[in-house]
Order: sequence, then structure tokens, then C-alpha cells
Amino acid sequence: MQIAVIGAGSIGGTLTRRLAGAGHHVTVANSRGPDTLAALAAETGAEAKDLAEVAGGAEVVIVAVPQQSIPDVAARLAGTLAAGAVVVDTGNYVPHRRDMPIAALENGAVESQWTEAQLRHPVVKAFNNITAAHLAASGRPADATGRIALPVAGDNPAAKATVTGLIRQLGFDAVDAGRLGDSWRQQPGTPVYTTDLDAEGVRAALAEADPGQTTAWRARWAA
Repeated sequence: MQIAVIGAGSIGGTLTRRLAGAGHHVTVANSRGPDTLAALAAETGAEAKDLAEVAGGAEVVIVAVPQQSIPDVAARLAGTLAAGAVVVDTGNYVPHRRDMPIAALENGAVESQWTEAQLRHPVVKAFNNITAAHLAASGRPADATGRIALPVAGDNPAAKATVTGLIRQLGFDAVDAGRLGDSWRQQPGTPVYTTDLDAEGVRAALAEADPGQTTAWRARWAA
């Protein structure tokens, strides 16, 4: 599969390594240019590209950048996303630490719906609730007990199925977390966030989520 990864930080770099290792053709880009990705490209076999070119021909585009960088990514991707491309949002809004405050999110907008509006392309929310270290090393065979499960939220069943397939290939179970508007249930501070639950545990955690949990999590960073 042709997969583009935008962002080469902890999650983007890990996904580049794991997906290239799984046999996919991976292109990778960041905001600083392909020359800064030479080491990652040499390590993984991924092809480093300019951000304005990375999504050309990609079947899956994974966006793994700070929330405040999404508008710039959207501008540089304009016109390059194929209509049928599956776009995956892995991001989390971390105000006062990593992101400048974003008014819409401070006023209650769902993170991935905001991202979708900026990109002007449907997105699937996934890979945002697991640490990079566990994404790199905690995958298990399909028949293993206690396999970690990851929630997948989105409005297009076929796109969600594609992402689910990638998650399973990397050694995790996938749980349908509902529509994109429900993806607040997997935002930071909620019971499913960085808790490495199995599929049953993920379903229970999603059901127990409350918007106030993310609000409180953000307030702790602000303090």
C-alpha cells in the first residue's frame, strides 16, 4: 500500500518505521524539508519528500503533527490529496505545552472534526491514544491474549476498515469508536487515553468517557 506520513516526531517516526517494516511503500515529510529526514529514510527505506509532494498517489495519508501545525499542513497539501485517500488524524491538542491555544477547541469543538475542517478532507481518528514506545514495541500476534486495542472513529466505513487493517497488521486489535463526532471519547484525559486496554476494556472506557475529563486534562497543563 502507498502510505504517506506527515510528521516525523514520536508517533510519525514510529509509524514510518513500523509500516515500512511491514512492507508498505512509505513516503515521509515534515515542515523542515526532506534533507532533515535523511537518517530516517536510510534507516527505514521510506522515501523522504517535500510536504507539498508527499501525498501524491498515496492511498493512506497519516497526519502526525502538533494541532497548531494543521492549518500550515492543510495549505501545503492543498490540491494534492486524492479524493479517495484515507486520511488518518493521530493528533492530540496540548495547549500551553505544545500548542498555542486554539479558540474553537477551547470552546468545545471536537479535535478531529476541527482537523477535518482545516484539511477539507474526511479524516479517521486513530493512533492518538497510545504512546510511541508502546506503538513501537507492544504489538502482539492475532491469537495472543491481552492484545492492546486501539479505538478508530470516523464517518466512512470503508476508510475505517482500511485503518483497522493497518492496526491489526501492526499487532493490535481495533475497536469501532463510532463517528468522527464521537472521537472526543478518545481525546487526552479520557479513560482510554494511554491505558493500553484490550478490546473489551476499550469499549468500556469509551462508554465511561465524559467531555469534562479532557477539559480537566487541559486545565492541568494550563496550570
